Amino acid sequence: MARPPLPLGTWGTITTEKIRDGSYRALTRFRDTDGNTRRVTATGPSKAAAERALRDVLGTRTAPAGELLTAETRLIDLANLWITGLEAEGRIEQTTINEYRRVLDNLVLPSVGGLKLREATTGRLDRLLLRLRDQSVNRQRKAKVVLGAMLDLAVRHDAIPMNPARGTSRVHRPKQETKALRVEDLVEIRAAVRRWVNADRPGPKATGDMADIIDLMLATGCRIGEILALRWSDLNLDGDLPTLSVSGTIKTETGKGTYRKATPKTDTSRRTVVLPRFAADLLRVRREFATPNENDAVFATRNGTWHQVVNIERRWRQIRKDTGYEWVTPHTFRKTVATLISEAATSELASRQLGHSSSQVTRDHYIAKPPVSADLSKVLERLSESDHASSDS
Repeated sequence: MARPPLPLGTWGTITTEKIRDGSYRALTRFRDTDGNTRRVTATGPSKAAAERALRDVLGTRTAPAGELLTAETRLIDLANLWITGLEAEGRIEQTTINEYRRVLDNLVLPSVGGLKLREATTGRLDRLLLRLRDQSVNRQRKAKVVLGAMLDLAVRHDAIPMNPARGTSRVHRPKQETKALRVEDLVEIRAAVRRWVNADRPGPKATGDMADIIDLMLATGCRIGEILALRWSDLNLDGDLPTLSVSGTIKTETGKGTYRKATPKTDTSRRTVVLPRFAADLLRVRREFATPNENDAVFATRNGTWHQVVNIERRWRQIRKDTGYEWVTPHTFRKTVATLISEAATSELASRQLGHSSSQVTRDHYIAKPPVSADLSKVLERLSESDHASSDS
């Protein structure tokens, strides 16, 4: 009857032999994780030393050549393999992958990149994440995301039995109050934009693009990248209901430059919205005086290229400086739209306008709570009617 095979990752009886005076060899057979059994040896100046040396080798035995990941793989090599896999899949935006790489290079690998997978314990990773939390919760969160994702890859390759990042401390992000702009705020903001446009400064005179970009964000609830990616072919300004179709966004990548991505952020971001009259009028005026460009861009640079999102954000920071509206970002205009639609209609309609996949996201992060609850005093007054009736009788 054939001898049953060794369980994976175990070895048989250790034997020793004398090689020459003062030199001994210990040997055994080890069943690797690929299912094959191989001869493993170690030497030492005595039988006991040779056996100890062999046991050390067996305790850190790696898988045979050909396996991508083992318990001996260092985190820096796992990170490179994970990033390479993401790029090969093509499922995630390159800008997102670049951000993952930045987090790895700056926050994760300098501290734990030299660890082997078997050394990357929950405790060691947790200590790193807690140090990062002392710097900022955002750093802790980003580091935990990339550690968890790349260690999932190691689990799938059977290099480790479980993901040590999953047991680390939870990331507690203090919930920030959603803030939206009021009509009187918009009067002040539009005045600040005009002052910035008309200010004397070195270089070419500012165009009216910033004012129009802000007004279109307010008219649609679109993301800034969606507004900058608009083409004239995305607009229908001559029908009974003027519309704007969101079909792309603007991206900037190292080595690739700034370009229009032919799909927006998510599937639900692809939508067509009806324009209010002031936005349709604004766009008709732009169309009348627009200089044609090869991209068909509604908002093009002086060279006819796509605007970079970071440049528009930088200009907005210049506009809001010393105005009391330093807290306002381009995303605030989006939240203002969501809040207005929610108050006038429903949060579900606000979610559709913004292109969210879930109205819960809109309610949790985009709709500002009113300072005073809705006036329901007349409804509640009915609760006193029974008391009045009993008094009259």
